[in-house]
Amino acid sequence: MSASSSWKANQRRLAPWLFLTPGIVMFLIYVIVPIFQSMWISFYDWDGLGAKTWIGLGNYIELIDDDAFYTSFKNNIIWLVLYMFAVPAGLMIAIFLNQTIRGMRFYKSLFFFPFVISQVVVGLMFSWFYAPNFGLLYKLIEMLTGQGVAILADDRFVTYGIIAAGLWPQIAYVMILYLTGLNNVAPDQIEAARLDGAKGWKMLWYVIIPQLRPATFIAVVVTVIGALRSFDLVSVMTDGGPYGSSRVLSFYMYEKALSEYGFRMGYGAAIAVVLFAIMMVFISGFIWKMWRDETER
Repeated sequence: MSASSSWKANQRRLAPWLFLTPGIVMFLIYVIVPIFQSMWISFYDWDGLGAKTWIGLGNYIELIDDDAFYTSFKNNIIWLVLYMFAVPAGLMIAIFLNQTIRGMRFYKSLFFFPFVISQVVVGLMFSWFYAPNFGLLYKLIEMLTGQGVAILADDRFVTYGIIAAGLWPQIAYVMILYLTGLNNVAPDQIEAARLDGAKGWKMLWYVIIPQLRPATFIAVVVTVIGALRSFDLVSVMTDGGPYGSSRVLSFYMYEKALSEYGFRMGYGAAIAVVLFAIMMVFISGFIWKMWRDETER
């Protein structure tokens, strides 16, 4: 068999890999390799410039007695739990926006708007919204209760205030994913369910949501990642304050490794490894659940 005929016989099998190879190479270089490099650095005491000193599990042992680490870890769990609200909220808004009524394009643009705004801009907007003395929320609380609450200056509420700011664009992102998924819902199944008397919540739960599994998977994954990489909002809105009460692991990692008082690359890498492990636990658990549901069908 000649070379040309061999290529024609195998081009269907080889062509996808030719297109995927550049992406796979970039993914290996910029994602997989840095993950293992971070794990390796976490076993060293290193300032990022001088010689490395091998300390084994020393950085991880130090984390056990680090109160700031536990505060950051607790805040990340709160972020993860409350950020999941973006998934059902995004689904409900997507279902509303999927209707064919007059002016729907205008409503879609309003809900889409938060997604295209920079996280830094979102942080600044909500900082003004919460600001003492002139912030809209502060004035509203003051009008209702007689005394305003400085959300970002109160360690009881600051994490929840930042999460609310993060949920605004995150819900818009999930909404877009579900709008795309709703375009692929089989209309014949909807009609068959209507003939069987299904409507409302039954139609949603038994007919529509099962067809949105791919969109739900992506929505959960990006929401988990968004909750764990919440560095920018924390940095812009509070810089970890007050008194470090709004720190999350990504921000604490930056403080230890790269900030003015940091330069502990090994310790920062250890925090990054813990953050990566948390992310993998949540995402792997959801992947396993989806795989089990698919195999049981």
